[in-house]
Amino acid sequence: MVMATSEKTMFCYQCSQTPPGGCMRAGVCGKSADLASLMDTLLFGLKGIAAYAYHARELGKVDSEIDGFMHEALFATMTNVDFDLDHVLALVMKCGQMNLRAMKLLDEAHTERFGNPVPTEVPTGARAGHAIVVTGHDMLDLEALLRETEGRDVDVYTHGEMLPAHAYPGLKKYKHLVGNYGGAWWTQKAEFDAWPGAILATTNCILIPKESYKDRLFTCGAAHVAGCLHIADRNFEPVIRKALACPALPAKPGGKLTTGFHHTAILGLADKIVAAVKAGKIRHFFLVGGCDTPGPRGNYYREFVKAVPKDCVVLTLACGKYRFNDLDLGSIDGIPRLLDIGQCNNAYSAIEVARALADVFKCSVNDLPLTMVLTWFEQKAVAILLTLLALGVKNIRVGPVLPQFVSPGVLGILVEKFGLMPIGDPVKDVEAALAK
Repeated sequence: MVMATSEKTMFCYQCSQTPPGGCMRAGVCGKSADLASLMDTLLFGLKGIAAYAYHARELGKVDSEIDGFMHEALFATMTNVDFDLDHVLALVMKCGQMNLRAMKLLDEAHTERFGNPVPTEVPTGARAGHAIVVTGHDMLDLEALLRETEGRDVDVYTHGEMLPAHAYPGLKKYKHLVGNYGGAWWTQKAEFDAWPGAILATTNCILIPKESYKDRLFTCGAAHVAGCLHIADRNFEPVIRKALACPALPAKPGGKLTTGFHHTAILGLADKIVAAVKAGKIRHFFLVGGCDTPGPRGNYYREFVKAVPKDCVVLTLACGKYRFNDLDLGSIDGIPRLLDIGQCNNAYSAIEVARALADVFKCSVNDLPLTMVLTWFEQKAVAILLTLLALGVKNIRVGPVLPQFVSPGVLGILVEKFGLMPIGDPVKDVEAALAK
């Protein structure tokens, strides 16, 4: 089956033709472009589920219903038998439901292994000594590295999506897990070039390395990079030896980032939050986050958060938070105005918070004073968006651009059914949200 990017070269699901140059009826077959678009969306969503399920499986958690759905959905995408647009759309929505199940499974796996995250301040400077920086999403790999480096005169720093690791009691107990270095995944070439120590990439979000640090970059688990040593069976001795052979980091002062607002931590503030809302001290909540994208268009999210009034609270998660998590937004009656929920792997917590608030205020999620503004780029971000749509959440803004694999017909469905909107001017978007 051919899945291409333009209608001229797109596989036709109506006539099942893939001649050179694509289906000769692509402009005639009506539903062809929309079906192909939905199939692409389904495949992206399945990749997201697979990532969550992989991490959960590594931690001993398996769900046969998730596995069964993935077989069902892959069959639908890999055979030319289903031309029913409504049925494929239903599969896409079911993908969102299964992703919620996968995120819940992973959250249970993480908390059972490492404990419930707690709000934690993470230093962004450096202390003098040899060091390893760890990027990616796999907490089990990080735990194994921390065990192996204990007492070895090697400090460990997190990067990108690893920042929330500092909030888990089972990981923060290691005193040589000393801070966070750098920002989102797309900044790593400049950051790793400047980093003098060893680098460990545990999952995706790894870029093809520059020659300047290629010999210091190691991969493990599902991550592989040509020309870099891959660590098998979590035996990180080569990484440790490389770190000890590299120049030591000089001491460098820095700031602090706060993370660890898992749903259990936020709901521990529920009474304060409800009281602040009822007293008019909290007017609105904004969920701003997702997978950060390179380039100046991502600055929208920083400007958006800066434009949020002081009587509003911002929740964030995933690496999109690096656009603004250095801002000091203060607090409202002891409730921080910026609540970092964690990784994209912690998106389940954001959903649980929204559900809990809806229960408290006896309304639907759509009736809450809550606006979601998401940046997205990769498969887990697509899967999370599908989960929100499957839960009936409406009026979500997405950017910096709309997904290119979404056809005009499918986009029309998403706009009509869910009120999906592109981001615009950050100040005007804030004003529009507060005007409702």
